[in-house]
Amino acid sequence: MAEKLFAGLTYEQIVRKFSDTVTGVCIMRLQNFADAEDCYQNVFLKLYYKSPEFENDEHIKAWLIKVAINECTSYLRKNRRHIPLDSIENEAFVNNSDSSDISWALMKTPSKYRDVLYLHYCEQYKVREIAKILDVKENTVKSLLKRGREILKSVYGGDNA
Repeated sequence: MAEKLFAGLTYEQIVRKFSDTVTGVCIMRLQNFADAEDCYQNVFLKLYYKSPEFENDEHIKAWLIKVAINECTSYLRKNRRHIPLDSIENEAFVNNSDSSDISWALMKTPSKYRDVLYLHYCEQYKVREIAKILDVKENTVKSLLKRGREILKSVYGGDNA
C-alpha cells in the first residue's frame, strides 16, 4: 500500500515536524494536559483520514492550527468542564522552543486573546496570517494583540514589558 503524501511529506514527517505546534495550541486553549492530548490525537487523525491537498509546509501548519483550535473549541463545548489554572500550575510544561518562558503568562490570559498572542509570539505569524487562520478581520487581530499585550504587561508585573 502506498504511503500518503502531503505536499511532499509523509504523514509521519508531518507529525514529527508539527507536533510541538499542535501541542502548544491545544494546551493554550484547554489548559489541561489530558484534554490537550485527546485533541492532539484527533487533529492528526483528521489529517490522516481527510487527506487534504496542501501547497507547502506553511499551508500544512496553518491547517493544523485551525483544526486544533476548532477541535479544542468543540471539545470544550461537549465537555463543559474547565479545570482551574491553579490546578495545573505545578505540572511541568515541556516545550523545546524558546517561547516556553511566556507560556505560563499566556495561560493566565483570557482565551479570547490567548490564540492571537500564541500565534503571533510563539508561532511567529504576522497579523494577516493570523486573520486568515482564525477567519477574522486584520483589525480584529490588531485589537486583540493590543489588548492582549496590556494583559501580558500586568501578568509580567511591569510597565516596561
